[in-house]
Amino acid sequence: MTARPDNDGPAPDATAQVLARAAVEAVSAVGGYAGGVYLRSGSEDLLLLAAVLGLPVPLFRPWGRMVVNRPYPVAEAYRSGQAVHLPDAESAMRRFPQLMAGLPFPFGSLYEPVTADRERFGVLFVLREATPGVAVGAHDRKRLRETADRLALELAALAAAGTQVVWNSAPVPVDPPTAPATPAGSALSALAAEGARAAVDRLAQAVLSVDRQGRIGFVNSAAETLLGSSRARLRGQVLWEALPWLGHPAYEDHFRGVFLSTVPVHFAARRRRHPPGDWLSVDLHPAPDGVTVMLSTTPEPGYAPPSAVRPGAGLGSPADRASALYRPVALAIALTEAVTARQVSAVVTDELLPAFGGRQLAIYMLDERHLHLAWETGFPKGFLDRFDGVALDARLPGVETLTSGRPLFFESMEHLAAAYPGIPLDASVGARAFLPLIASGRPVGSCILGFDQPRGFSPEERTVLTALAGLIAQALERARRYDSEAALARGLQAALLPHRLPVREHVDTVGRYLPGTAGMDVGGDWYDVVEAGGGRLALVIGDVQGHGVAAAATMGQLRSAVRAFALSGSTPEQVMAGTNQLLIDLDPGQFASCCYVLLDPGSGDIRAVRAGHPQPLLRHPDGRTEVLDLAGGVVLGIDPEAAYPVTELRLETGSVLALYTDGLVETPGTDIDLGVERLRTALAGAGPTPLTEMADRLIADAGSAADRPDDIALLLASRT
Repeated sequence: MTARPDNDGPAPDATAQVLARAAVEAVSAVGGYAGGVYLRSGSEDLLLLAAVLGLPVPLFRPWGRMVVNRPYPVAEAYRSGQAVHLPDAESAMRRFPQLMAGLPFPFGSLYEPVTADRERFGVLFVLREATPGVAVGAHDRKRLRETADRLALELAALAAAGTQVVWNSAPVPVDPPTAPATPAGSALSALAAEGARAAVDRLAQAVLSVDRQGRIGFVNSAAETLLGSSRARLRGQVLWEALPWLGHPAYEDHFRGVFLSTVPVHFAARRRRHPPGDWLSVDLHPAPDGVTVMLSTTPEPGYAPPSAVRPGAGLGSPADRASALYRPVALAIALTEAVTARQVSAVVTDELLPAFGGRQLAIYMLDERHLHLAWETGFPKGFLDRFDGVALDARLPGVETLTSGRPLFFESMEHLAAAYPGIPLDASVGARAFLPLIASGRPVGSCILGFDQPRGFSPEERTVLTALAGLIAQALERARRYDSEAALARGLQAALLPHRLPVREHVDTVGRYLPGTAGMDVGGDWYDVVEAGGGRLALVIGDVQGHGVAAAATMGQLRSAVRAFALSGSTPEQVMAGTNQLLIDLDPGQFASCCYVLLDPGSGDIRAVRAGHPQPLLRHPDGRTEVLDLAGGVVLGIDPEAAYPVTELRLETGSVLALYTDGLVETPGTDIDLGVERLRTALAGAGPTPLTEMADRLIADAGSAADRPDDIALLLASRT
């Protein structure tokens, strides 16, 4: 067994060898035919495929990058720290429809997180034959878990020794282990193998054998004659590199299917384009150690690639039809999860470009009869700036595709230059597609797809791309409305949160607020410090259910209510009971959590009430930090008869009281108690720093997270 680095950059050899060994062990342990390891990358929200066994890397590049918040089993296992077992396609479709939309083939798959203590390294996965209706057995679960645990310990040891275990390289293809030759009977085995080769060599049909990396190992005489190439030249080459016409994007799904499942695949392939050329019938027969490829001439193909489909010609098998449909289905599913314009653009980059072999993407949005650049990837830096803000009367393909409502396809850059003389070009070689983004008859913008090489666009491809452009336009229109509402909610919340906190002798207070990043939703978290009379301060923190304008508006009403009750001299239990009744009267069905702390700065005496809110933390002067145990009642807005008992305690000089909302401690798929413990540890280790620096340190990790599903409020108070 060896690990062979790919060509896209060096990989740490020690890490690569450990990963390769684990992949081989995992596949063998559970009877699989392929597997590998995803590792965390330099970006905390991205996993990269680091080692792969039994799959040709080029065919699966679109799945080589896995964003941890995406609805895929690899991401789910990494996020949750729990194994994901999918015995068949039905269970995979039920739990992860986006995975099956992209890979609609019958296979089973197992995913095991690779963790050591609290350190998450990545995910170990195995592909194997589907077992419809039969769950993954306890023995297989245990063996895979043990393999993942060993890998985690090895990676932890490498990290401790200073070896890089964060992956930033291309996937390393792993060769399968070679079975040792047995002296006894080896001559007989060699004789049998030679006889089998001779028998296949006498067949009139062309036969090739490829390993699970796609490398050609055997070529019979009929294949030499049919392909016009010697077996010496073909052996050792990757199939679609040795026979470039098999590398057409239309055939990629057939090869993916045969490497992912145990079901044979049949399709017709056009051997040459110019002149039109002949057709070959291609049969692929998979096995755990490779694929047998059988070729023969055919006068009437049952299936042609998109660039040569005849009018009225249909797809042959259900697998063919599913394969052809998966691109729009996968994109449609992904677009339903995208909320903002940026997320929509990212989905198009992740799903549409790989599906059609594109390398460049630009999205322009229409505003006040001008097109503004909203997203770009793959173009030379600054090249598209000259087109930003162009008017609708400009003679440019990106403009005319929108004003005419017709997509424009250019099979080469020469064709584009001829159609638009003098237009600046970013490359001399390639192809371009300009798609109008129109939602329900309303112009939204235009989309540009770029390709590195000249290529044709069949009628079917043009139809699919035009339909996908409509889906993209609808998603962008929806995102535009959402962005407007989110901006309104952010403005409303910014106006309602305190711009400054009261400055009092003997006590310091600091507040922090971070909006969520998932959909850029603004929630209903708030904090406040109120001078309650008698020299006392009321420290308040709360969290209204939901997000958006409604949550921000309710938050403003509750904050005003709490301030009014506090200023009137109400006791803590009266403040909470009054606010509870007000919320019930204002909006039945809406609810909120809250914690109200009445502090006497001179003595440090505290009287606190809690309504379904996370327990505060208290850091003592010696650094010892504890989770308080305040008595509590139900959340506000549920029970008009709810009672809120008071807890009394003392805040010593030099102590720090931390009030926070659940967004700071809660992670999807993880017990909230673990988050509270992490915050307690961070507060304990903060040291005697100024309160502002302490607050910044406590929210630093959350603030840098690319995926923050909830907003966060933090309020610190310290006696000086």
